[in-house]
Amino acid sequence: MTRFGTAMAHSVVIIGSGFGGIGMAIRLRRAGIRDVVILEKAADLGGTWRDNTYPGAACDVPSHLYSFSFEQKTDWSRRFPPQAEILEYLRHCARRHGVLEKIRFGTEVTEARFDEGAALWRISTTSGELDARVLVSACGQLDRPVLPPIEGRASFAGPSFHSARWDHGTDLRGRRVAVVGTGASAIQIVPEIAREAAELRLFQRSAPYVIDKKDRPYRGWEKAVLASVPGAYELSRARIYAAYESRALGFVKYPRLMALLEKRFRNALADGVGDPVLRDALLPRYPMGCKRILLSSDYYPALARPNVHLVTDPITAVTPSGVRTGEREHEVDVIVYATGFRSTEFLSPMKIVGRGGRELNEAWRDGAQAHLGITVSGFPNLFLLYGPYTNLGHNSIIYMLESQFRYVLGCVEALRRGGLDWIDVRRDVQDAFTREMRERLRTTVWEAGCESWYMRADGKVVNNWPGFTFAYRRATRRPDPRHFRTRRATAWPIS
Repeated sequence: MTRFGTAMAHSVVIIGSGFGGIGMAIRLRRAGIRDVVILEKAADLGGTWRDNTYPGAACDVPSHLYSFSFEQKTDWSRRFPPQAEILEYLRHCARRHGVLEKIRFGTEVTEARFDEGAALWRISTTSGELDARVLVSACGQLDRPVLPPIEGRASFAGPSFHSARWDHGTDLRGRRVAVVGTGASAIQIVPEIAREAAELRLFQRSAPYVIDKKDRPYRGWEKAVLASVPGAYELSRARIYAAYESRALGFVKYPRLMALLEKRFRNALADGVGDPVLRDALLPRYPMGCKRILLSSDYYPALARPNVHLVTDPITAVTPSGVRTGEREHEVDVIVYATGFRSTEFLSPMKIVGRGGRELNEAWRDGAQAHLGITVSGFPNLFLLYGPYTNLGHNSIIYMLESQFRYVLGCVEALRRGGLDWIDVRRDVQDAFTREMRERLRTTVWEAGCESWYMRADGKVVNNWPGFTFAYRRATRRPDPRHFRTRRATAWPIS
C-alpha cells in the first residue's frame, strides 16, 4: 500500500463481497497479491445470498456445482442448497482464505475516476477516499430491486416490501397476502406462505415455465463417500456439469430441442393442478426458454390450494386497502413485490469515469458493452465480473466467474511482469466481440418473442452468453496482448 496525498493507494480494490468479490480476492491472494481491499456497502458479505432471505429461498443449481472448484464442500445438506447454507459457505471461504479482514463493510462506492497521469483509480465512498491501481467490479446483475411503477403504490396502508428486502417483522399467519410477480423468487415464496396465510392472491402478468425440482437431502453415506473416496466429489461435479451444459443445445443452438423440456413442464402442471381453467391460465404464451425456466415441485400444488387465488387481470392501481384490477379491488393486509431487479444497468448508480473524462453511462448509452464481459475500452485497469453477456440460462454462474477470475489474474500479471501502468482493451476488439454476441443472440431462444429480465427496453439481450460455458472458458484462458493498448510503468509495482 502506498500513500498518494491524503488517500491510501492499493494494488487492487474490489467492489462487492458476493461470490464474485470473495472468489476474486481469494484467487489474487493465492497468486501472491496481498494488497487487496473489498468494499461492501452492507454490513455483511454475501451479495444476493445475504439480501434474499425470503421464505423458501434456495438455489436452482445443484450444490456441488454452485460452489468454488478450489473450495470443495462435501457435506452440503441437500442437492439444491438453501440460502442460509450458501451464505455460510461464503463466510467460510472468506475466513479460511484470509479475505474477511480485507472487507470494509458499510462502505458504498459513489464514484470511481481514472487518473491517467498517476495511473490510479480515485475512488470516492461513503466512508472516505482511496486509490487503486486495479479496480474490479463484482456488483453482479441482481443487486438492485425493482418496485413496479403502479399508481398509488405508496398509498397502501399495510406492510409492503420487495422479496429481496423481506420484512421478517411482519407475521403472515392468518393474514391476507398479495404477491405481485411470478418469477424465480415468487415460485419459492408462494408455497411457503400459502401454508400460513389466510388467503394468498398471486398477481400474474405472464405465466412461467416451471418444471419439477429433483431435490432431496443428501444421505449420510453419500456425504461420507464424497469426503473420503478420492475423485468422488470431482466426479459428481463433472456429471452435474455435463448434464446442465447439454441444455445449451436447446437455448442456443437448436431451440426446437426445448420440446423435450416442455414435456416435463406439462407433466408437472398436469400433476400439480387438476382444475382445467387454472391449468390453462398457467400455460405460458411464449416459447419455452425465452424467459428463465424455473424449478419447483410444490409451486403448482400450492396454487391448487383453496386459500390461493391466481389473478391474471392487469393491476391498474394499489389502494390503501389492497390491489385493484380494472373495477375490482382485492383487499389484502400485506403486499409482497417479487418483481425482480435492474439487471441490465450493471454498475449503476455508481459514477465511473475513464480516460478523457468519459462516463461509463455515456459509453453505454446504446447498451452495456465489454470485451468478454470483462474489460471496457477507455477504462484502463477496470475489470467486470458477471458483466454483460456472461449470464447463463442453463448452468452455474460460478463456473463463469472462475473463468473470469483467471482472465483478470492474467491481466494483473501482465501489469506486474510487463512493467505497465495500465492496459486498456482496444475499441475495435470490443466492437467485434459485441457484434458477434448480437449476431449469435438473434438465433437463440432468448430473442424468440418475449420480454424478460435478460432484455433491455429496446429488445436487446445484453446479459446472456450465447454459447457453451466451456467455450467461454477457452476464450478467457488468457488475455491476448494484441487486444490491449498499454502504457509503460511510472507507478509502483503491484504487490
